[in-house]
Amino acid sequence: MAGFTPQPVVRRDPSGPVLPLVCDSPHSGTHYPVDFGAALPLARLRQGEDTHVDALWSAAPDHGATLIAATFPRVYIDPNRTLADLDPELLASPWPEPLAPSEKTRLGKGLVWSRMDAATPIYDRKLTVREVQRRIDTCYLPYHATLDSAVEERYARFGALWHLNLHSMPNDVYERLGIRCDRPLADFVLGDRDGTTCEPDFVALIEAELRDKGYTVARNDPYKGVQLIARMGRPAERRHSLQIEIRRPVYMDEASRERNARFDRVQADLTAVLARVAAYIRDRLPR
Repeated sequence: MAGFTPQPVVRRDPSGPVLPLVCDSPHSGTHYPVDFGAALPLARLRQGEDTHVDALWSAAPDHGATLIAATFPRVYIDPNRTLADLDPELLASPWPEPLAPSEKTRLGKGLVWSRMDAATPIYDRKLTVREVQRRIDTCYLPYHATLDSAVEERYARFGALWHLNLHSMPNDVYERLGIRCDRPLADFVLGDRDGTTCEPDFVALIEAELRDKGYTVARNDPYKGVQLIARMGRPAERRHSLQIEIRRPVYMDEASRERNARFDRVQADLTAVLARVAAYIRDRLPR
């Protein structure tokens, strides 16, 4: 996992008939760049990964979808943030463009993560403008270019698009986000930014499929979706974007990052969900 693959993003296209379905996993990367320069051990940094999420949904190309996954870790640079969502306090000199740090940056989890939690900084130094720009050029921009290319190809061909933005979430996410909550975290959280990025029937289909398989499901609690679905989800233009979060202990050991005994079953269940999604999309395309 140390070192860096020369390919920052992997794109797998459909193995059979193509559908206007694009799936992406921006946070499942496990190849750590040699120029990271973090002060924390690798095991601690890995707690930011959506480890194995791309594998959970690996059957997507078999059902007409393009599957895109980052190979770099989100703690290095996060493709699900805007370029302006950067902490100026992390930098050794002023950023050349205006910045607009979000609440995520305040929590240490903006474009470039500064902390693993409130008390654990990732670096014992300031980052140079040049090294952050290099992360943007070598990782962030290629990821967005690959995703945008797939999305626009499908939309141009079909006049419609369905996009699944795939993630996992830690079991203690309410605590990490500073949310006081007495209800348990759902196994899956579907985020559509409070109904603004995706058609309701599509969200309802996925929720029903997951519930039928015995999982608990919540909507927009605690995750509503961030930059990628906000940018892509325009239902009035038949562009539908949905974020799907899975609670990590459902499929892996959070401490070791290893797949647990339920992994194969969860993967099979999500493959069945993809089959239903594909049927749903086919029914909405011209004959």
